This record gives sequence, C-alpha cells and structure tokens, in this order.
Amino acid sequence: MPSLPVKIINKSSNPLPAYATAGSAGMDLIADIPQNVTLRPMERQLIPTGIFIELPPGYEAQVRPRSGLAIKHGITCLNSPGTVDADYRGELKVILINLSDRVQIIHPGERIAQMIISSVEKVVWVPVEVIDQTVRNEGGFGHTGKR
Repeated sequence: MPSLPVKIINKSSNPLPAYATAGSAGMDLIADIPQNVTLRPMERQLIPTGIFIELPPGYEAQVRPRSGLAIKHGITCLNSPGTVDADYRGELKVILINLSDRVQIIHPGERIAQMIISSVEKVVWVPVEVIDQTVRNEGGFGHTGKR
C-alpha cells in the first residue's frame, strides 16, 4: 500500500495520530487539554489536539466523529467532516457537540475524532447551456422512498 510522507509537529504529550488496525482508514485525534472539559447537553466546544501538519498540495485532512463516542455518549463533530486544507498551518482543533440529554466529560488524552487524509481534485468549470439528462434528473432528498 502506498504511503504519503506528511510533516507533523506534536506539541502535546500524546502519541502521534496512528491507525488502530491495518485496515483502518482514519487515525485517532487525541484531546490535548490540561483538565477535563464538561459538555452539557447541546453544548459545543473547540478541543485542541496539539498537532500541526503540513499536507502536500493536492491533499486534505478530513476530521470526522468517532463512532464509539457518538453511539455511547452522543458526542459528535460539528462541521463534519471538517476540512483541513493543504495550506493550513495552525493547530488541529475539533468542534465537539454533546447531542445527548446528559452531561458528558472529555478527558485529557481521550480519543475525540478521527482524521483521514484524502487527495483532492481541482475543478475547471466548463460553462454550457445544457447538461445531460439522467433517470434521476432533479430527484433528491428522499425521492426514491423509504425501504
């Protein structure tokens, strides 16, 4: 499997983002916080990771929720997937929201999100008067019904 070298600075005391298994697509991001962060129901907070990356041109990092936090605690990422552009050099931070009806606690060193590195295609617009028709055409937002 091909690998992509990416420069990284880790200002946290946590390990670098890593794949949990050989088949994992995402790498866990870890909360770099000095103490617990309390998330009340429907509250959102920006959680730092202490990680700074330099992606090569033509790539992005996507920050996504962790399924375990979502199903067990109702915690997910807003702006999901969050896009980290190749020219961004700031600290990676994750917008977490508590969608449960209970107070939730984010602990220092807790895995809070996952990051996927993906290639990006640049678009060149071709203005036209007509576009090809399909069977679907304008159908969307549940037009195929419930199954």
